[in-house]
Amino acid sequence: MSFCCGASMIGTKGTLKHYRTRIHNVPILFCPVCHRIEVHYLVENEYEILAEYAHGDGASEVDFHDYVDESDKALHENCVNNEEEDPAAIVQNQIDMSLDLLTIAKEIRDAEWEQQLKKRLIVLSQRRHKLKMKQAPGGAV
Repeated sequence: MSFCCGASMIGTKGTLKHYRTRIHNVPILFCPVCHRIEVHYLVENEYEILAEYAHGDGASEVDFHDYVDESDKALHENCVNNEEEDPAAIVQNQIDMSLDLLTIAKEIRDAEWEQQLKKRLIVLSQRRHKLKMKQAPGGAV
């Protein structure tokens, strides 16, 4: 699994900018807590090569999918969640994992880790609340 700031990262595809070139449909990992994004490690080399060639050719936009065959790669095997899942379920899964980790942090008396997990839980709880407000009839956030 891929982790960032202790939260498991979500597998998705996105658009990244390399100098003046926008590269669409790049397999990425996204942290739901700090919003860090990184190119999936299984296609990192392909991304770097494509980005350099596209930039060298002066292309303003390219589609990663058009140049790289990713069908044989298990891109999201190491992801606990992916973007096709229900956002509320993703957030709840992240909260559950953080609570499990908080129990371990308390057992080993790691105060710094406990504080980091509590901050993460605050962020995730706020996100869950916003999702619930959006789903409620007449609720717009």
